[in-house]
Amino acid sequence: MNLSVEEKKELLKMARMSIGFALEECGRPKKPVGGKALNALCGAFVTLHLHGELRGCIGYIEARFPLTETIQEAAQKAAFEDPRFSPLTPEEFKHIEIEISVLSPLKKVDDISEIQVGTHGLVIDAGYSRGLLLPQVATEHGWGREEFLSHTARKAGLASDAWKRKDVTLYMFTSDVFSEHQLSLPTL
Repeated sequence: MNLSVEEKKELLKMARMSIGFALEECGRPKKPVGGKALNALCGAFVTLHLHGELRGCIGYIEARFPLTETIQEAAQKAAFEDPRFSPLTPEEFKHIEIEISVLSPLKKVDDISEIQVGTHGLVIDAGYSRGLLLPQVATEHGWGREEFLSHTARKAGLASDAWKRKDVTLYMFTSDVFSEHQLSLPTL
């Protein structure tokens, strides 16, 4: 999906407003009106960083809602429901940076040589267990293809070599990643 700079800014503002409304116990901002791209059905993740460190990340692998609704829900869940972190505080909210990843549809991986580290994100599906890592994770950690596959398997709660099993399905996707910092948006 090709989002314009203005659409990306709108989604980032929407994510911040959604978290702000939840902190003030006001629910969600009113349903936004957007163009075709903002109302498209696609998966997306919202990642929060605090002083350069991960502070929350939640999203949807596949389309469930229009993009605007997905971003609002994922932003609130990343702030308050990521099980790795305590709920975001009002003081932290002043300092977080929001990053959004809008996902392409999943494509089944037939040969791991198709996977381009830094371009593709991965989903591993073992039926009872599923894990996902966004494309930027491998780059941030300097992983090669097999390390990326191993970490994705571990994210699913599987052995690091589970991606080699015949009963495991691998999918790849691309994502359009953008942040408040990248688009020079104020955090408050």
